[in-house]
Amino acid sequence: MDFLEIIKVIILGVVEGITEWLPISSTGHMILVDKYLSLNVSSAFKEMFFVVIQLGAIFAVVILYFNTLLPFSFKNGFSIKKETMSMWYKIVVACIPAGVVGILFDDKINALFYNYQTVAIMLIVFGVFFILIENYNKGNQPKIKAISEITYKTALIIGLFQLIAAVFPGTSRSGATILGALLIGVSRTVAAEFTFFLAVPVMLGASFLKLLKFGLSFTGSEIIILIIGMLVAFIISILAIKFLMKYIKKHDFKVFGWYRIALGIIVILYFGIGTVLS
Repeated sequence: MDFLEIIKVIILGVVEGITEWLPISSTGHMILVDKYLSLNVSSAFKEMFFVVIQLGAIFAVVILYFNTLLPFSFKNGFSIKKETMSMWYKIVVACIPAGVVGILFDDKINALFYNYQTVAIMLIVFGVFFILIENYNKGNQPKIKAISEITYKTALIIGLFQLIAAVFPGTSRSGATILGALLIGVSRTVAAEFTFFLAVPVMLGASFLKLLKFGLSFTGSEIIILIIGMLVAFIISILAIKFLMKYIKKHDFKVFGWYRIALGIIVILYFGIGTVLS
């Protein structure tokens, strides 16, 4: 494995760490970056890598929110934190739609929608939605200002938005769930945090399925690629999450909407012109 391949993996890890948590579509960015910095690996490994690299991003959430996510307390003996367990039950409910569809139709979804046209359209459409919803909510006080105030109905609605992201690449899992939460009156900070928490079981499940599909037989260079990619994604994810939580305390999500629209147009022009010229 040469030095250039390591540089490529580091760049991909940086892109994953940033775009997984900001609502701007990690898939859209990975597709673009891969066109210029394509790893010298098999197509099967690359498909698996683009999913399993998310384990690094998940670990960042676990570390940053460890006390919030841990449903057990060891102070004065062992006890279960009822409020945290309630949150996890709601996370499970929110994950059911995307989980069922992902298990049953993963290959079909990839075959039908994993293309630049879908990515570009969803980047633009959800970018517009972000701008419209933020304009609509301007001046309104959110109805839900804490994770504990999220009901099972609210969790299921957010889960349905996550399902859209599971089907249509370019939507952005974090973008779809945050948008759905804002639409039903969840505050920006709670919407972002609940999105982070939803990612833990979703990404673990997706990574597990991809690993099973690929098999557990790796070459030495493939193991190095996975470790470096996940490690870089972990470090960058910590920075990205901290940035987003600080940013949305004083700003709305419209800047991400405009960014998505611009990126969607770039994707259409880049791949569209390339297709015509070829």
